[in-house]
Parts: sequence; C-alpha cells; structure tokens
Amino acid sequence: MNRDYYEILGVSKNASADELKKAYRKVAMQYHPDRNPGDKAAEEKFKEAAEAYEVLSDGEKKAQYDRFGHAGVKSNGRGSGGGAQTAEDIFSQFGDVFGEDIFGNFFGGRGGRTSGGRARGVRGSNLRIKLKLTYSEIAEGVTKNIKVKKHVVCNTCSGSGAKDKSSMQTCGTCGGSGQVRKVTNTFLGQMQTVATCSTCNGEGTTITAKCGTCKGEGRVYGEETVSIEIPAGVQEGMQLSMSGKGNAGERGGSNGDLIILIEEEPHEELQRDGLNVAYDLYISIPDAIFGTNAEVPTIDGRAKIKIPPGTQGGKIFRLKGKGFPAVNSYEKGDQLIHVNVWTPQHISAEEKAMVEKLGNSSNFTPKPEKNEKSFFDKVREMFS
Repeated sequence: MNRDYYEILGVSKNASADELKKAYRKVAMQYHPDRNPGDKAAEEKFKEAAEAYEVLSDGEKKAQYDRFGHAGVKSNGRGSGGGAQTAEDIFSQFGDVFGEDIFGNFFGGRGGRTSGGRARGVRGSNLRIKLKLTYSEIAEGVTKNIKVKKHVVCNTCSGSGAKDKSSMQTCGTCGGSGQVRKVTNTFLGQMQTVATCSTCNGEGTTITAKCGTCKGEGRVYGEETVSIEIPAGVQEGMQLSMSGKGNAGERGGSNGDLIILIEEEPHEELQRDGLNVAYDLYISIPDAIFGTNAEVPTIDGRAKIKIPPGTQGGKIFRLKGKGFPAVNSYEKGDQLIHVNVWTPQHISAEEKAMVEKLGNSSNFTPKPEKNEKSFFDKVREMFS
C-alpha cells in the first residue's frame, strides 16, 4: 500500500512551496544511497520522497492527488513522469532544491559544474597580494585599481581546453556522468560505491585535440586589473577576500579567491595606536611659561591648538574625532598630542647667567601638588 505523500515529507496539506522544498531536501539527504550504501530500504525511501515532491510541488498534480489520491497521479508505477530511478536522475530533475553544496558532498565535485551536475575542471588556487595604504586612505576608505599577474581564462577556447567543439566528446568510461559505480557482494549484502571517473576526472567529457594556446589547460598566465574597495578603518595585518578574483581554474573550473593583506605606510609625524593617533609636540621653555598657539599635523591636514600659560611637559591634549574610524562602525578615535618642553643642550655664557639667575627664583623651583597623579595615571583616566 502506497504511503501518503504528505506523510513521507512530514508536511501538512497547506505547506508552502518553501516548506515542501526544505522538507524534501531534509528527507533526501537522510536517505541518499551514497550515505546508506547497500541499504535497499533507504534507497526506496529516497525514491519515494522524490516521487512525493514531484507531485506536491506541481500545482496541477497536487490538485489531482488531493482529490483522487494515488490513483489520480499514477503512471507506469511511479509519479506522472515515470519517476526518477537513480540518484543522478533525481538530482538532475530537482537540482535547484539541493544546490551546489549537495552535489559537492554526494558526487565529489571539484569546482565548476556542467548543467547536469557533473564536476567541471579544477578550481583555481587562491592568490595573495599585499596592499600598502597611507593614513589618509585608511581613514577615508579608498578604491584601488591594481594590476594582478595571475592565471586567466584562455580567450581562444573560452576555458574549455579543446581545439574546437568537435574535440569535446562524451567520456566512454562513465557515459558522461562523471562517476563510475561499483557493486560488490559481501557477506553483509551488496555494497555500492561511487567514485570519480578516472578517465575524464569527473568532467564527463574527454578532449581529443587540445587548444594550441593553453595546451589544454583552459587558462594562460596573464594580467588583470582588479578594482579593490577598501573600507575605512582597516589596520595593519587585516585580510580582505574577493571571491572569484584569484587564479582561473583549469578547463572551466571556478576561480580561486583574491586575498588582500593590508599594510600601513608609516606617517612622517603621526603614530597609530588602535583607533587613536599620537603626536609629539615640542615647545620651548618660554612657550611653556607664557603659552602659545601651535599648529599640528592631523590625518586630514593641519589643525591649530592653544597652549595655555604654565603648560607642563607631559601634558596631553585631545583632538576629538581626529583619529581613525572603526571598520563597519560609527566609532571614531581621537588625536592625542603629547607636549614635550624642549631643553636646550648648548647655550651661551650670557644665556647661562640668565638661567642661573632664574634658577634662584622660587617660581622656578618644582612644586608638585600634593597627591598629584602620575603621567600614566592621567593617561589611564583619559581612556577610562
């Protein structure tokens, strides 16, 4: 007695198309012959699920089944289409349900595929390049057009590796399926194994005459200009990946990926500290005493700051939002200006006398305030 199609897939009569697809995918993966070698019961459930999905996914057939049951859709012992008798037939019929990942798991795919689900060619290798960026480019984000030397698809044969279309023939060993099946009798019963065809390497076709340009590889060594979009805020050592921009695959195989390693070009005056930017500002003793206006470099130009009278060496000024942005975030760092009071190393006799006179004044005697915090404590407070 035939089982109810809704029961087979575990769905209700009101199930949507997406629910039917997900349910069928789950059952088919569970009972696929390659996951259950030699298990006839699992193979039957696999075909049973395909039959159920064939009917319920078709509006007209579903209506007939809901009204008349199995009698309304039977033909030649299976669904109206005669039923899919092998796993390859089922995947060919419902390939959009399973997707590329299932083909790779069940049929040993190695990159590109033909429309029938067979492996096609060999996937290209990933390519790694280093990209050096200035502070300004990192802060703003930038698009770089880079010439990359790599394997590219052969224009003569369009990547097939064959001299012409007549040079591509169906593999005589696997009949174009890309796989060979072997059934072995054991004391536990028959064991079925599926392996990639060694004659065509799973492609389903063989080449009788190779392309003269690429010698049958389907690719040649060349150069391609790649447009790389760098987001704002990247840091030294970060890696960005561009899918399909690596080396071209052999004989129509999919391309590898392009991996971009970020390097920072040192700035002449600034230093990066995470999202913040640090700058050492040197001022004279008179400027520290009387105060002054100073101009300092920033990532995007120059800025003026006011140094108040009596500024001590080690004082840190902050320019809010003048640092680097965080990647994919609204957070932004600051610019920290560390004040250094410059002490002359060589002075004249007259200058020395003046300094000695000033040194005798109580105003020039260091008088740290009680419980004054250390420089490191002040820095910690700024970041807390």
